[in-house]
Amino acid sequence: MIKKLKSEIITSIKNKKINVFLLFLLSAFIILIFSKLSKQYTKTIVFDIEKINVPQENIILSDTTSVLSLTLKTHGFKWLEYYIKKPEITVDFSNDVYKKDSFFVWSKSEAFLNNTQFDKQVELLNISPDTLLFAFGKNEVRTVPVKLNSNIKFAAGYDISSDYVLEPDSIQIIGPDILVKEIKYLGTDTISLSNIKSDISQLIKLKLPENKEELQFSDRSINLIGKVEKHTEGTLKIPVNVINVPKGTILNYFPKVVSLSYYVSLSNFKSVKSKDFKVVCDYSKVSTNHSILIPELVKFPKTVKNVKINQQRIEFIITE
Repeated sequence: MIKKLKSEIITSIKNKKINVFLLFLLSAFIILIFSKLSKQYTKTIVFDIEKINVPQENIILSDTTSVLSLTLKTHGFKWLEYYIKKPEITVDFSNDVYKKDSFFVWSKSEAFLNNTQFDKQVELLNISPDTLLFAFGKNEVRTVPVKLNSNIKFAAGYDISSDYVLEPDSIQIIGPDILVKEIKYLGTDTISLSNIKSDISQLIKLKLPENKEELQFSDRSINLIGKVEKHTEGTLKIPVNVINVPKGTILNYFPKVVSLSYYVSLSNFKSVKSKDFKVVCDYSKVSTNHSILIPELVKFPKTVKNVKINQQRIEFIITE
């Protein structure tokens, strides 16, 4: 028991000696660091540009350079601060620049930067480059339509009952006029769906232009809405009207009625009537030495789709 107690005491003393040594070592290291950081150093460091108070009617396009290399003389603590956080030089567009052609020009002396950007502990020795050019354009607001890119396949007997709804169907774009005026529409990412039997409600991202960083968009995605219903085929007999017949010419043509087929939702099937369709033959389109008229569908209701005239030729003779 006494031997064990003696061993623990010796171990404790040794540990205390080690702790004291480590404490002195740490203290010496801290003193050395403080000594180094207290000294003055001259170095060159790259500063980013922070742009403030840019006129609302203008937008900065692309700078000839977006950084400044500054040679500074200051103590190590300041240099440590710069290394921890990337330093910036503020360019105030309401005071520090002037316009020349299509550029904002910044050109300041070392004395100006010393007085406005740095405290007394920092001495600016050199600026590179000594001039910055900021290309700018005028801001423009434009509203463009959305174009749906889709590959949607329905289950047998099903289809969309009316046009797809895009919410929103147009996008407001704000940005440099030279960029905005080139955009005629915004397409969507391609949406692919198959075997659809129920209503569609899908969020789709927009395909934004490559220079989107310089533009603002009212929306970056749209919602696609589509009402899906059971569909069936319908057929009707529609009278044929011949138009643009020369005055004094009398035609006899056959058949005078054509059959057409169409695709329609079950809910709209009973509402489709013959009077909703109009088929004409344009006599002015008849080729010389031919006695054939081509029927054309010039009117049909919006509730039907895939309308097809089953007779493609109307024969005629001139009786007078």
